Amino acid sequence: MTDLANRAPYPARGTFADGYDAVAHTFAESLRRGEEIGAGFCVYRKGECVVDLWGGVADVKEKRPWERDTRIVLFSVSKGFAAMAFQLLAARGDLEWDAPVAQYWPGFGQNGKEEITVETLFNHKGGLAYLDEDLILDDCTDPAQTDRILEAMEKQEPNWRPGTDQGYHAITFGMYARELFERITGEDMGEFLRREIFEPLGSDVYLGTPESEDHLFATLYAPAAPKRVLNMISNAVMQPRSTEAHVFKQFFDRGSTMRRALLNPSIPDNDISAYNRPPVRRSVLAWASATGTARGVARAYLPFASKGRHDGKRYVPATALNHVYRRQGWSNHDLVLQKPIGWSRGFAKEERHLFCPHPESFGHPGMGGAVGWADPVEEITIGYAMNHMDWRIRSPRAIRLCRALYDSEALVPRG
Repeated sequence: MTDLANRAPYPARGTFADGYDAVAHTFAESLRRGEEIGAGFCVYRKGECVVDLWGGVADVKEKRPWERDTRIVLFSVSKGFAAMAFQLLAARGDLEWDAPVAQYWPGFGQNGKEEITVETLFNHKGGLAYLDEDLILDDCTDPAQTDRILEAMEKQEPNWRPGTDQGYHAITFGMYARELFERITGEDMGEFLRREIFEPLGSDVYLGTPESEDHLFATLYAPAAPKRVLNMISNAVMQPRSTEAHVFKQFFDRGSTMRRALLNPSIPDNDISAYNRPPVRRSVLAWASATGTARGVARAYLPFASKGRHDGKRYVPATALNHVYRRQGWSNHDLVLQKPIGWSRGFAKEERHLFCPHPESFGHPGMGGAVGWADPVEEITIGYAMNHMDWRIRSPRAIRLCRALYDSEALVPRG
């Protein structure tokens, strides 16, 4: 267990190193105000843990406390782990980023997708933000539906001209990435990640979580639909140019790219907590089903913030990460997220004022607020996991924690 110099202020638990007081107090204040139900926040710098905080409750009815090893579904933080897997494949010579996807997966190469490269697909430039075939979440966890989903992916025509920055592949990214990975390796992506990244790094993350971890799960609390709509209406009136106002308007357009990308496969009763139930947790859904703790997320990014190495082991060549440090795509108004965002080989490249001030940084946020992030400038990795989902595209709680980190005395010495 991490044993740092300072104990977290009440009601937070955990420890933090000298100079990170602002982070601990920001985390504790979110708990105190009731903005968090249960959460964890963890930071490593130069390979050493400097912040390890948790608190709140894992389940409100049971009054079960959120412990250091409490885990939760991480939603799109999963995509960052999928990107890590492909970084390793490329480093080993099993993948060429500029090769057509169809070179590895012949069935992909039809209906306008013949020339789409791996890099184009991973930079969300493939024009494959949604499928025309209507699916439900249960289809994605049912082996009997595998052939149907595969046919839908292969027959899909690009939604727009491939090679252009128009829309986040919110769900389809993981569907295409998983199939491509298995075509190249013949192996389950979750098992590969466990063996090659998570276990060597001491990360508790799983993509395809075994039953043995079920007792550690927190209950996921998504905002009720009426409250979410009310919040969005209020925001649209008060801040008509905000991201959330744009999102609200797009949801009224049944043919919008945003709706088609985010709502297929559909979820029964629009209950997002379905993603935290055993059938989904067991599945390797490379867009959403990874689970873990904040500490596990931060540890998974360790070599990616330190030129590809950690604890004497080389995971990827430092030169390969140079491509990730730079934006390979950027949209000032993504058609799905309704905000500026970019990508580099599967990793998100956010606006500098969000999670990190350094443009070289990368990672992947998840719906509701979870974050996995790497800063190669300061050699920092960040993991944030929680069970109270925020209704906004980017959680103010996560942003406050990251800003407190970069305002900390340890990073910005006073005097």
